[in-house]
Amino acid sequence: MLRFQTQCYASAFRKFVCHYSVRKVEKPLEKVHYTKLFINNEWHDAVSGKTFATVDPSTGAIITHVAEADSADVDLAVDAAKQAFKLGSPWRCMDASQRGQLLNRLSDLIERDRMYLASLETLDNGKPFTMAYNMDVGETIKIYRYFAGFADKWHGKTIPMDGSYFCYTRHEPVGVCGQIIPWNFPLVMQSWKLAPALATGNTVVMKVAEQTPLSALYVASLIKEAGFPPGVVNILTGYGPTAGAALARHMDINKVAFTGSTGVGRLIQQAAGESNLKRITLELGGKSPCIVLADADLDQAVQQCHEALFFNMGQCCSAGSRTYVEESIYNEFLERTIEKAKARRIGDPFELDTEHGPQIDRKQFDKILNYIRSGEKEGAKLMCGGERHGNEGFYIKPTVFADVQENMKIAKEEIFGPVQSVFKFQKIEDVIERANNSRYGLAAGVFTQDLDKAMYFSQALQAGTVWVNTYNIVGCQTPFGGYKESGSGRELGEDGLKAYTEVKCVTIKIPQKSS
Repeated sequence: MLRFQTQCYASAFRKFVCHYSVRKVEKPLEKVHYTKLFINNEWHDAVSGKTFATVDPSTGAIITHVAEADSADVDLAVDAAKQAFKLGSPWRCMDASQRGQLLNRLSDLIERDRMYLASLETLDNGKPFTMAYNMDVGETIKIYRYFAGFADKWHGKTIPMDGSYFCYTRHEPVGVCGQIIPWNFPLVMQSWKLAPALATGNTVVMKVAEQTPLSALYVASLIKEAGFPPGVVNILTGYGPTAGAALARHMDINKVAFTGSTGVGRLIQQAAGESNLKRITLELGGKSPCIVLADADLDQAVQQCHEALFFNMGQCCSAGSRTYVEESIYNEFLERTIEKAKARRIGDPFELDTEHGPQIDRKQFDKILNYIRSGEKEGAKLMCGGERHGNEGFYIKPTVFADVQENMKIAKEEIFGPVQSVFKFQKIEDVIERANNSRYGLAAGVFTQDLDKAMYFSQALQAGTVWVNTYNIVGCQTPFGGYKESGSGRELGEDGLKAYTEVKCVTIKIPQKSS
């Protein structure tokens, strides 16, 4: 779900080390500033007074406690967003270009506080600091700036319809948008949702993941500092079955955007149908194939397939978790990919040479280990990893399974962890059928030096994104979303704006001059 390219990563890493001349960044344990709900540009305790703990996944220790929102808090936040969206309000009267200026100001503030935000993200999420600093925060800045530029350029058109009529369209904001984001890329997912919604003039109530609330709350403080009017953005911390469900069912929410599991996506779509038929965009799970043909550059294919899966500890919806390798190169590919998995540097995410941090929490840690045991039980060959790393935190060693069969649980279900399944194939037609034989369709990758084969695969694979000789390249300019049970709608790029606007057609009768 992030733009990833090994060469860019290495370059950015070198620049960071040269600039700071350190080997490790200190955890910001004494500098967690915001733990309350952000409603109407003010900080509030939950109506119930409840709080919950957020945990450092590298140690399992509690970082701090944050307010636990439920339906009463959702009502307050939605009311604030409704007031901010009313005709005549400062937000509705604001020039589109000024909305763009506010988004640019927000991106400048994020860049100013980049070091702190990356540290906070690493503390709360467990991802390596160099990745949080160079990629997550870097991409977040780009996304806000990209959509800031669209704020005064998203407009309608005139239509030469038949008859004596003047016809034109207006692109108007949907209204109050409920947004629910996941824990794997907290800052980036927040920007994917907020930036297009605000650029098109909507107001927002966002429920952030309970596992990773801290960076989102800090961005809320920057939203206020940037000068967004009260009520335009409201940030809630809480749980899905309470705060998330209340957003999905709220009669005054005009649209919900959700990123997360397919199971929860079903619940949100059902809630929308049972309430006010609110608009829904869903970016859900995946079980994405990487297909390596015999004519591929093997060094490149091994490296890219490795990162396709182990990037962000496998906690990525577009992860290339099914690796199909042509039979004639299968053994060599497998040998190299095992070697690379064993060499991946696991450790403290604040150490600058760490490549692989912990899983997000105990629940995810246990779930992944259960999948690994399932793979062994069903007959897949465990080639490396498959166990805990260290004595504290939620670390799992990079794991590679060989000779995986399509009927195995690890081949069919989204694991969301560092478990690579390697399959063997002989014929192109066969591997396309096997790759498409999934309820998911988020992404796919193909590795070949034959342009004709690359084009054939790119059309035949049922996926919202197909990468050729690379993987996980997602830019703010490119649409992202899935086929089948991987969701509906698109985020990012020009297509990402469409979900946040209504198209109004205005037709005016042109008087005819009397003879």
